[in-house]
Amino acid sequence: MEKSSRIYIAGHRGMVGSAVMRKLEKEGYDQIITRTSKELDLRDQLAVEAFFEMERPEYVFLAAAKVGGIVANNTYRAEFLYDNLMIESNIIHQSHRFGVKKLMFFGSSCIYPKLAPQPLKEEYLLTGLLEPTNEPYAIAKIAGIKLCESYRDQYGDNFVAVMPTNLYGYNDNYHPENSHVLPALIRKFHEAKESGAASVEIWGTGSPLREFMFADDLADACYLLMQKYNEKLFVNVGVGEDISIKDLALLIKKVIGYEGELRFNTDKPDGTPRKLMDVSTLNKMGFKPKTSLEEGIGLAYEDFLSRT
Repeated sequence: MEKSSRIYIAGHRGMVGSAVMRKLEKEGYDQIITRTSKELDLRDQLAVEAFFEMERPEYVFLAAAKVGGIVANNTYRAEFLYDNLMIESNIIHQSHRFGVKKLMFFGSSCIYPKLAPQPLKEEYLLTGLLEPTNEPYAIAKIAGIKLCESYRDQYGDNFVAVMPTNLYGYNDNYHPENSHVLPALIRKFHEAKESGAASVEIWGTGSPLREFMFADDLADACYLLMQKYNEKLFVNVGVGEDISIKDLALLIKKVIGYEGELRFNTDKPDGTPRKLMDVSTLNKMGFKPKTSLEEGIGLAYEDFLSRT
């Protein structure tokens, strides 16, 4: 990418898209194209076509998606499948039609089978059953990967896909029901601290292992991949270390300064037992994340406080 290249960030106000935008602006790119969801409905094929015809982006970061935590994924199953299929299909197809030089599609680690060996290697895709609670979202993301691969195979388009691990950071979603585990816990512990509650409920047993990456570290990795990676196989992006939900909760409790107890509600689902990404491909390219989990939680908490 040249500094003067026209770069479209789909989903620029979300956590991932805004992190990519900060990275590009920091690196001196000044032709960044954006649209809010009110300005452009990415599910609308004709509207997306008209947008590409008018703006003619040279590079595309496809970070737009309907996202949410375990409750949202399991409740709005049709919406998660339909909306994400339409968004990615429209953008990828129009990127092909209008000669985009390179597109990067953002997937999710939930694409892997529920009981896949750990750590998760790229070749484990489609080798087993998915986690049922987020299956529609995972299927949509798998379709996005296959769209990138298929447009490359049939037309030679340089469309690549990255699979981020669990992300958190600036502009995250802290909704009490529809957010992911880390921002949901930030909100829970903050509200418990403010109200003086004696305990905080944690869903499940606390035993599942999860990997968490600060979104600005993801943006650094994807900037590197956009410059140097041009292969068909998608690339895992993560930190290569995981933590139990119980230990994550204790760390968030420490950062926020909550003095009460943890109460685990074992009637609630745990989800996948473990999700740790094999990030050897990325590490071979010289990438290492900068932000420790405790530091990142502190930054995310500051962001949460700024919006409450």
